[in-house]
Amino acid sequence: MMPTFPSKRKYPPTVVLRHRKENLKKCTLVILERSEDFHFYHYPTDNVPKLNDYVLLKVDAIPLSEDDQDAGLLILDGTWRYASKMLQHVENQQSFVFRSIPSAWQTTYPRKQMDCPDPQRGLASIEAIFAAYHILGRQTAGLLDGYYWKDLFLKRNKLY
Repeated sequence: MMPTFPSKRKYPPTVVLRHRKENLKKCTLVILERSEDFHFYHYPTDNVPKLNDYVLLKVDAIPLSEDDQDAGLLILDGTWRYASKMLQHVENQQSFVFRSIPSAWQTTYPRKQMDCPDPQRGLASIEAIFAAYHILGRQTAGLLDGYYWKDLFLKRNKLY
């Protein structure tokens, strides 16, 4: 099922930079690929356009807040090990405002690799997008459709 979003968004599209080795069978963002509210690029082959007024989510940054509601979001989609290389790559091309998802948000994604600096706060990409949209007051309906751990994620984060 395709996520439902308002037809006239008042914010820039969410840009996803996906590592070329990301396992699409496990990828939580595949459902969003056909949405006009999301633009996907592949690391390292695609050049990401200039993203003025975009926020890049990063675990150890200042928490995202309503003050960021007009900004676009840049999401790095890959394992934690790949994400650190991707971060260096995009930082070399342009500067971003860094924000984090507030620490109260917790993942339900069953993590096997432990490269994440804080495993409970290291959200899956779809969880991070949902949390960011919730914080920014954006439409979240349909975002978690198809996410296997949707109910547990909503319950754990007291949204259910």
